[in-house]
Amino acid sequence: MATSLADLLKTRDWLLADGATGTNLFNMGLSAGEAPELWNTDKPDAIRALYKSAVDAGSDIFLTNTFGGNASRLKLHQAQGRVRELNRIGVELGREIADKAGRPVVVAGSMGPTGEIMAPMGSLTHEIAVEIFHEQAEGMKEGGADVLWLETISAAEEYKAAAEACRLAGMPWCGTMSFDTAGRTMMGLTSAAMVAMVDKLAEPPLAFGANCGVGAADLLRTVLGFVTAGPERPIIAKGNAGIPKYHDGHIHYDGTPELMAEYAVLARDAGATIIGGCCGTMPEHLAAMHRALQERPRGPRPSLEDIASKLGGFSSASDGTGDDGGAGRERKSRRRG
Repeated sequence: MATSLADLLKTRDWLLADGATGTNLFNMGLSAGEAPELWNTDKPDAIRALYKSAVDAGSDIFLTNTFGGNASRLKLHQAQGRVRELNRIGVELGREIADKAGRPVVVAGSMGPTGEIMAPMGSLTHEIAVEIFHEQAEGMKEGGADVLWLETISAAEEYKAAAEACRLAGMPWCGTMSFDTAGRTMMGLTSAAMVAMVDKLAEPPLAFGANCGVGAADLLRTVLGFVTAGPERPIIAKGNAGIPKYHDGHIHYDGTPELMAEYAVLARDAGATIIGGCCGTMPEHLAAMHRALQERPRGPRPSLEDIASKLGGFSSASDGTGDDGGAGRERKSRRRG
């Protein structure tokens, strides 16, 4: 049974999203360079287990294993002809888990970037990008997705193309961008610029926000930037579980469940409505986040000093807004070691 995210947003003041897809699948045996989306058909039980682990930890929303399921990305694995199939099955597996949850759980069809540079800087035109995203969206619609979920986008042009694709598919959607370069996306967009862009879309998302980036502290500084810009719709925060570190041939994230519980409460108090984790976020992190959101009362909006003292310092002095670095000047840069 489909669950309406719009209805949940009307009745809840916070919703817990899921954690990492890639990190969890690597722990299940996914190899570097392997396309996770191929597991939708090759190892469906592993994908069911991935989804169920998020639901069991308390997630109200989980993203499907379709992040790189567009033709541009799948072409790297000679699977560009399987876009509709892999996205449909990735969602169908999620539909199975959500429908057995015994409570409303949203199946969100994950749509990641194409991996190409949009015109005029690159060769990917708006029309082709819309076609790429639309093909993926139709596959997830066939599978029974409740909502489409654009994530980890850097360019405003690509965000707009995906928005048009969601409209063509007749699907509600959410969309996040990754702010990882001194408070800006890789293509230079600020938090305030994203709010302005989203508010002008012909078919705006149900909710918008930030995911991935650097650490949880940086992501919450971006959330405060959204709030300051006065958005008209709910904010999403999906931060990484700490800072990535390379150890024994693998990337590990240093964020503990306790740190992510602090992050979840700070995100809620900062103004986010949908709160989850990105890279490195495991079921134990989600469970701690769920408990904290349930048990700890809402507090005042945190300052940058509050965030830095509880989550560690920011990776840059600037939050990307203003000629003088904006709010980021309240604390000097200090990357947690």
